[in-house]
Amino acid sequence: MKIKKSLLILVMALAACNQPKQFVFESKGKVDYPITPEVEIMLDSIQQKTFLFFLNEHHPEWGIVKDRTASWAPSSIASTGFGIPSFAIGVERNWITREQAAEITLNILNFYKNSEQSADTAAAGYKGFYYHFHKMDTGTRAWTCELSSVDTGLLMMGVIFARNYYNSDNEVEKQIRKTASFLLERIDWNFMEMPGEGEFAHTISMGWYPESGLHHMGWKGYNEALFLYILAAGSGMENVERSYNAWLKSYKWNTPYQGYSHAAFPPLFGHQFSQAFIDFRGIADSYMQEKGIDYFENSRRATYVQQLYAMDNPHGWIGYDSLCWGVTASDGPTDTYNFDDKKFYGYAGRGTSGSEYNYFDDGTIAPYGSLSSLPFAPEIVLPTIKSMIDRNGDKIWGKYGFYDAFNLTANWVNDDFVGIAQGPMLIMIENFRTGLVWNHVMKDPIIQTGLNKLGYKVLE
Repeated sequence: MKIKKSLLILVMALAACNQPKQFVFESKGKVDYPITPEVEIMLDSIQQKTFLFFLNEHHPEWGIVKDRTASWAPSSIASTGFGIPSFAIGVERNWITREQAAEITLNILNFYKNSEQSADTAAAGYKGFYYHFHKMDTGTRAWTCELSSVDTGLLMMGVIFARNYYNSDNEVEKQIRKTASFLLERIDWNFMEMPGEGEFAHTISMGWYPESGLHHMGWKGYNEALFLYILAAGSGMENVERSYNAWLKSYKWNTPYQGYSHAAFPPLFGHQFSQAFIDFRGIADSYMQEKGIDYFENSRRATYVQQLYAMDNPHGWIGYDSLCWGVTASDGPTDTYNFDDKKFYGYAGRGTSGSEYNYFDDGTIAPYGSLSSLPFAPEIVLPTIKSMIDRNGDKIWGKYGFYDAFNLTANWVNDDFVGIAQGPMLIMIENFRTGLVWNHVMKDPIIQTGLNKLGYKVLE
């Protein structure tokens, strides 16, 4: 019997040696940076005002959040995805009770659970994915928008946060956890894989239309969809490693200014959306392991590049300097403001990774662009935000905090508030101060499994 027992122990030991090493990727918590009482007051004010967008612009019965404050605006699943942790931030800051936040959150989850899932053009979603926009009166597909992979992903990141944050032993929070798991498990990720040919072979498609099928483009790097592959990998997508390799192959490593080499994506939001939920500090995939940095450092460099670009100001826009920068996706003045050789755009994916690599830079600054980079580079973001307020005052500030965008050259301000700008601002300020969203998302088994499956390792 002793011999058999020894052999059993040996077999178990050998089996353990053959198992891939599993890392537990934990959030590092708040960013270690000294905050003065004056800065605390400023951040409190910005967060509270921004929070009011989600408190006032969600559907009173369904909980889903509007895309923007305009009266015509539908609900956006991405805005709602950012909204779910925003209600929890309100709890932590004592602006709303936990019971109120839990009720709104459960209403949101029940709406998506119970809304129609079919290939019908008037449904709310299909295969576990949801249309980008929903009508606020019927909850069905707005316009002819796509069944969006990345926006469904942002919604599900909020759902992941909810099932970890609402951990109390009462009926509402139990239902939140149960319904969250149902929504996450229902998604058919294989449905969104692009065919194995062409430029986007095996990547995750940008979306699907009931009228025409999969979108002709897939998500390839580097951009805001980084989290999407981790989510898909942790949720059981087949051959996801192949898809992630297809994503990584198209990265562009750029060195616009000495010392700030990084995987480039000109609009700042591409460096922020994934990291609103996932704490990448100290971990790296195969691409970043070769570069010797993590995605957090990559975003820090991209943030500094934006400031340096504004200081260079190659196009001579009014206001650009070391304390006024943040070129990212936003509304714009449109061509009705054009004059002389100055050309302005409407909504555009503005951005810059240096003077030789910029998109639609027309002098438009979006305050959320710099503010959502707060955890990456507080030493330059905090003075920038204070300066924007001091210089422009109420011109760029309203009932929900910072307006979407402004352009001093065109003498234009967009006095609207957009959910996918409000959400990252609110969440990234909170991550900077307490690590709240990171702490609850990083512990989830979907995120843990996804990071492991895609080869993330602790960066040496």
